[in-house]
Amino acid sequence: MPTSLQSYSITDKGLLRDNNEDCYLSVPGAGLWAVADGMGGHEAGEVASAIVRETLQRHAHNSESLEKAILRSHREVLKAVDRGEGAKGMGSTVVALCSQGMDYQVSWVGDSRAYLWTAEGDGGRLELLTTDHSYVQLLLASGAITAEEMETHPDKNIITQCIGSTENAEITVDSIKGQWQKQQWLILCSDGLTDEVDNGAMAQILCRAENPREAGQLLLQEALNNGGRDNVTVQVVESPLFTRAGDGPLPQWVPGVTGHHWVDVTLYSLALLSVMLICYWTLL
Repeated sequence: MPTSLQSYSITDKGLLRDNNEDCYLSVPGAGLWAVADGMGGHEAGEVASAIVRETLQRHAHNSESLEKAILRSHREVLKAVDRGEGAKGMGSTVVALCSQGMDYQVSWVGDSRAYLWTAEGDGGRLELLTTDHSYVQLLLASGAITAEEMETHPDKNIITQCIGSTENAEITVDSIKGQWQKQQWLILCSDGLTDEVDNGAMAQILCRAENPREAGQLLLQEALNNGGRDNVTVQVVESPLFTRAGDGPLPQWVPGVTGHHWVDVTLYSLALLSVMLICYWTLL
């Protein structure tokens, strides 16, 4: 059974856009999270990203692999265009996380990203897990530009494939697998975050954040402080092995019900208190 992890998700239309074409999926009980960044303009990009979200949500209730679910969402977007939904040329990127026990998989199409943050004694380590499907990524791989030039290149937002693209009969879904370690967060985000917040600033924010909620809110606020030129979506998912000062054996033993560990601890504590009071009054 999936381990119900603590997580936090937030999205914002940014400071210059009048609508939000991003959306996210968060199903902690099924160990599934995703960020989809729609493209195609008003009443098109948000349609495409919503189709991606709904298709992946169906994945949470069957045995279909994450890659197959993403490929299915590609076909669903194309079918929607044929039915006259949204607009011709609409599409979406996606980055998705599936966590089962101590194992996780990240799959993606486009330039929405996944990062792994590991808190350490000297602060922490931020690792980019995904590789953008973008023009500048191809330039970097060929040696034509450096990593520093990639971040400021005028064509950095040109992607080489997306869900809903009609240029290829099928898209390629890239994936990476890993195992959770202690003191880790996995961050999923749209390019509205990474275009405004570089890796160094992101690491500093994650270093001082105390929980996924604070981390997500601080990252979003930093993107807005730096201009917020695009929609911004951030998800922070916590390792099942994560511990904090003051955590004892009881909180770790409490079963996951709501998907939020401290809510579960509170509910379980109230239930124990109720049982103790009933026993007390029975014995009087």
